Formats: sequence, structure tokens, C-alpha cells
Amino acid sequence: MCASRSPTIQTLTVFVVVFAVQSGVRLVAPAAAVGLFALAPPLAVRPWTLPLSVYAHANLPHLVSNAVALLFVGLLVERVTTTVRFHLFFLSVGMAAGVAQVWIGGLFGPPTAVLGASGAVFGLFGYLLAANPVTRAVVGRLQLSRGVQVALVAGLALVVTLTTAAPGVALVAHFAGLALGLVAGRLHLLRTETQGTNNRQPV
Repeated sequence: MCASRSPTIQTLTVFVVVFAVQSGVRLVAPAAAVGLFALAPPLAVRPWTLPLSVYAHANLPHLVSNAVALLFVGLLVERVTTTVRFHLFFLSVGMAAGVAQVWIGGLFGPPTAVLGASGAVFGLFGYLLAANPVTRAVVGRLQLSRGVQVALVAGLALVVTLTTAAPGVALVAHFAGLALGLVAGRLHLLRTETQGTNNRQPV
């Protein structure tokens, strides 16, 4: 696939463009560099931050860490889906993870703002984990009930989330993103019809 047609590379390009705009805003009005891009309650006050916060980052290390993770998993997932589906999945999971972080986080502490693509990237990791042939074979052989599968999804998402725990990390967003990705992977939401009928299924 040509690099310009890769949805992963396209997403990374959006990361860089948004960060460049943030950097320019930061030079003029430092406080606005976060306020204009971060998702924060009440959500209706700055609705543009719902999608924009998925692609914005707090600083260069934040951007680099998410970019490296996206490059690793995105190039694998994009092989089994279309560009449009990839972008819709990335954006929708990222927004849902951000909203979960703001709402649930606000129940246990003061309202906080969130920005970054980690929730969406965790969604891709979850999809890759749940949709690959090995996982399908194991789950199919065990013949687990739906309730047990739901418990496994929640348990796995919780374990992975806790391993990423660190000060300032949006753990709820990580959990929500990974859980949504696991469910999407079990349902093969990103797989096209032609890939669902042939024998070559990378994930």
C-alpha cells in the first residue's frame, strides 16, 4: 500500500498538523493551547473538542508515544479493512473513550480535561487481540457463554489498563478504548465482506 493511502500514515499526519497548530497557539496564548483542544466538561460548551481532542496531544513525548503505538498496531489492522472504516473506528472509539474519561473521572474527583489518541490506539490493540485467528480458535474451542465472554473482556481490559497506570494517564479512556476494541474484534466490525468469505484473514 502506498504510504499516502495508508490510514495509519494519514492519521499520523493529522497528529503532526494538529500539534503544529497547538504549538502555534501556545506561542500566542499558552492557556488556549489546552483549552481549545482538550475535551472537558461541560461537553456542550466546546463541541469541536470532541473529535479534535482525539488527535491533539499535551506535549511532544505524548505525541511520540502515541504515534509509535499507532504505527505498530495501525499497520496491522489496516490490512483487513478500508480507509473509511479505519478512520471511523479510530475517531468513534477515541471520542467514546474521551467522554468516558471525563464523565466517569468526574464522579470520583474534580472535573478534568483529556486529550490524546491513546483511547483510540487501545481500541485498535483490542481489535487486533480479539479478531486474530488464534483468539477465535481458542474462544470457539472453549465454547464460553456470552456472560463469561463479557467478563473476560472486562477483566482483560482492566488488567491491561492497570499495567499502564501512571500519574496523569487517562486510565478510564484506556479501559474504555480497549474494551470497545475487544468487542469490535469479536464482532469483526472492520472486516470487509470479501475478506470474510476468503481464506486469507490476517486478523
